[in-house]
This record gives sequence, structure tokens and C-alpha cells, in this order.
Amino acid sequence: MSRFVLLPLSQLAHGRSGDKGNHANVAVIAYTDAGYAWLKTHLSAEKVTAYFAPLGATRVERFEADNVRGLNFMLYDALAGGASRSLRSDTQGKSYALALLRMPVEVPAEHTALLRPTGAAS
Repeated sequence: MSRFVLLPLSQLAHGRSGDKGNHANVAVIAYTDAGYAWLKTHLSAEKVTAYFAPLGATRVERFEADNVRGLNFMLYDALAGGASRSLRSDTQGKSYALALLRMPVEVPAEHTALLRPTGAAS
């Protein structure tokens, strides 16, 4: 029996994204404290760089926001010129959070503490 399972990142977090000129800003916010601890250890700028490699970002920087259980990634030069210059379908990076949340992640088989609580609002 495997000690790990693959899940989409969306099982552990939600997100928001947008543009800062020619740069994309992607926030990933964990549902639980345990999920945030997992994200801080496993969701690195290098992994986000590799995942978004086709965008041609010149650099990806990660910022931590412990007070909201969030990681913020700045993808520099990822918008092919930005909203008024880019010919891409998403000139403002609004779909980048959704794209990142589809990334498969390997979590421990006993992972319920990482997931969004069911029932009462968290």
C-alpha cells in the first residue's frame, strides 16, 4: 500500500491571481493550518517555475503570509507584455490561480488534516 496519494492542489487550498503590469501574481491560501504547513514545505518557487515553464517567466519569487495561511508567487515577465500588449487569451493572468490549483501534489496517505473541513464554516 502506498504511503502517498496524488491530489489536485485545490483539495488543500484556494487561490487568486491577477496582473502587476507584465508580471503575474498568484496567491494560494490553505484551508487548514496543517495544509499551510504542508504548502510551506512542499510548494516552492522552483516547483511553480517548473509548472508554469511554458509562460517563460524570467523568475518566480515566493512570499509567505502566515496570518492568512497563504503563499504568494510573483511570476516576473510571465504575461508576454501585459494587458495592453499581450496577444495571449489571458492578458492579465486571472486564470493562473485556477491553473496552479489543478497541479497534482503528492500528500501522505493520511492527509485529512490538510483538506478543507466539511460541515461547519472554517
